[in-house]
Amino acid sequence: MTIQSHPPLAYLLSGETVVALHDRSTALWHRETPALPADSRGQLLDAVTAQHLANFELWHFEDLARAPGATDREIAAVKRDVDRVNQRRNDLAEVCDTVLLASLDREGLPDPDAELNSESPGLILDRLSILALKIFHTREEIDRPDAPAGHAERNRQRLETLETQRSELAACLDRLWQQTLAGSRRFKVYRQLKMYNDPSLNPAVYATRRGT
Repeated sequence: MTIQSHPPLAYLLSGETVVALHDRSTALWHRETPALPADSRGQLLDAVTAQHLANFELWHFEDLARAPGATDREIAAVKRDVDRVNQRRNDLAEVCDTVLLASLDREGLPDPDAELNSESPGLILDRLSILALKIFHTREEIDRPDAPAGHAERNRQRLETLETQRSELAACLDRLWQQTLAGSRRFKVYRQLKMYNDPSLNPAVYATRRGT
């Protein structure tokens, strides 16, 4: 029987590691068909990668929905894709938090009396994922050969802002994790409880089904 080992909690979550993973994956998925890696990197990084893939797909679906020549039929189809993948993205934020809390639980953490953080790591990871995509595409705009005058400079300024925001957010993630390990802060799984994708909760769906 194989005994699964767990990484030390201090090294389980790292802003630097997440940022590097996002950047590698983003570059790879723009060269090859986007897909999850065949080999596991551990429960947490597998969930982080899957969440980033969902955001990657959402980014490009949203581009398609705004194409000037898109027909109403095409836009409706893309909207359904957006709803489907967005649900997956939100579910994976919860998975990230669940994995982290399970690891903490083995060490009697988080301290139930510690101050509750309003944002969970899963939500921070989601924001970092989106920033990675913004940074990648902003760099593309800087190098765009057919761009109008001033476009590259505007995007250089935009890139500086985005990279600062990501660096600060990654540091916030690390700080939250360190404080949780120290027992001075805690977090919970943030249940988003989306209603529009649930046919039993969306009146536009269930009212139609009962013929009203």
